[in-house]
Amino acid sequence: MNWFDNLLVHSPALVVATPLLAAFLTPLVSRIGDKARNIFVVVMIVVTSVVFGILGFDVLVHGPRIYIFGDSNLVLPVVRILFEVDAFSILFASIALLLAFVGSIYSLSFMKNQDGLDKYYTLLLLLLTSILGMVLTGDLFNFFVFLEISCIASCALIAFWVHRAEVFEAAFKYIVVSSIAALFVLFAIGLLYAQYNALNIATLANLLQYTYLDKITLVLFLGALALKAGLAPLHLWLPDSYGEAPPSITIVIMGATMASVYGVLRICFTLYGSVFTTITPQTSIIVGWFIIALAVITIILGIFMALRQRDLMRLIAFAAVGEIGYIFIGVGVRLASATIDTANNISYPAYSVVALQGSIFHIFNDILDIGLLFLVAGAIYYVTKKRTLDDLQGLAHHMKFSTVFFIIGLFAVSGMPPFNGFDSKLMLYESTFQLNPILAIIEILFSILLLAVFVKVFYAVFMGPKPQTHEVLREVPKSMLVAMGFFAGLIIFIGVFPEFFLETIIQPAAHALLNHTQYITTVLGGM
Repeated sequence: MNWFDNLLVHSPALVVATPLLAAFLTPLVSRIGDKARNIFVVVMIVVTSVVFGILGFDVLVHGPRIYIFGDSNLVLPVVRILFEVDAFSILFASIALLLAFVGSIYSLSFMKNQDGLDKYYTLLLLLLTSILGMVLTGDLFNFFVFLEISCIASCALIAFWVHRAEVFEAAFKYIVVSSIAALFVLFAIGLLYAQYNALNIATLANLLQYTYLDKITLVLFLGALALKAGLAPLHLWLPDSYGEAPPSITIVIMGATMASVYGVLRICFTLYGSVFTTITPQTSIIVGWFIIALAVITIILGIFMALRQRDLMRLIAFAAVGEIGYIFIGVGVRLASATIDTANNISYPAYSVVALQGSIFHIFNDILDIGLLFLVAGAIYYVTKKRTLDDLQGLAHHMKFSTVFFIIGLFAVSGMPPFNGFDSKLMLYESTFQLNPILAIIEILFSILLLAVFVKVFYAVFMGPKPQTHEVLREVPKSMLVAMGFFAGLIIFIGVFPEFFLETIIQPAAHALLNHTQYITTVLGGM
């Protein structure tokens, strides 16, 4: 094999190892200088992205890949480190790298002159490593290990602004919630290992009999990961954490939240995929409607609470909670739409696939839309050192680019054409309407309410007379504008060319997720 073939073969391991190694080297590089450290972090994320791009292209063209650490000739029971990379994993790993790249670019100016940046960048790279590990691993125990790393790194980053008393409460809530969730996940893994003597997801999916313990395991997994994903009524940690962390870090923590959403989907459609489609479809319907109920509550609570906020970052954080509800409602529609005919054959209608594709599409769009709004909120704080709506006015006079970016973000997150949020929400409206029209009406009404919330914010923050201040307000530095412009450009591109994105990324990801038989065959056949 030449060097490129070797790179391709070992790319799954390199994608995780590169940011991990960079995290430990960052304090050493900082001895050269702050500028060298900052460039090193950005370059290492780009290098990771290039290696990942090679891996992703190969997976999308040639199908899923497995990578086994150590001897691949071991016999069952399967206890080893194994990565399984399919189109679904590729999508979430892309999200993590995108957020880390934009967060690092934004940090160059936003975090400049602050103390403790060696720790800041080290933790950022560790958080990226953990998210990549969560979405690439094919082993439940390794998923738990990476989940723990993400919790610790996120908690430390949330508490980075130690001059604000509120960050300690936010970090404390985050670590308590994360510890409880991790404990539930570990207990669920223990139950599965006790029954089947295996930790590999494909092996377990192949052996699962849906015993009483398996039902408890399903509840533990869904409860723990829904808690980490911010699904109501388990969402209370999310507004504090998103609102108090530096905005450059909030967008990376959003990646960790989406990794938990990834976990929910893997549990439902891969680990329990055969259970829901062959053994007990009634469970699929029950779980689906339960998720729909929680998703609707999440939408209502998130957007109503956003309406009441006066703190800009907390307002966006509650809007993010509402958007989590939109993501989960499509997942619930897919599961709840299972039908059983008189011959006891199980099938899912075509609109259920559209619902799942809409959810997966909305995950990516939500990251861009909410992420852009957080970055604009960070820009406002950078310029004014204020975050309360009552203290802000007339910023459009001084921050023209940021004003345009906020307008793009508010229309995109509200699902207005021609921005990306319109395409994914339309898929969710149409598919949900076929299951139950009332659900679709609720989704549309609260999207309109969300638009009203952000229009109110726009007039409060950007319109009106010039701010009365002794300091000269001016637009944020170029690196922050580039980061916001990158998100804004993607929002417009996806909004104008949704079919391209759907056909190349979203539909292959949804197909890989639903095809649990291929997942099992790929892993077990390659071991």
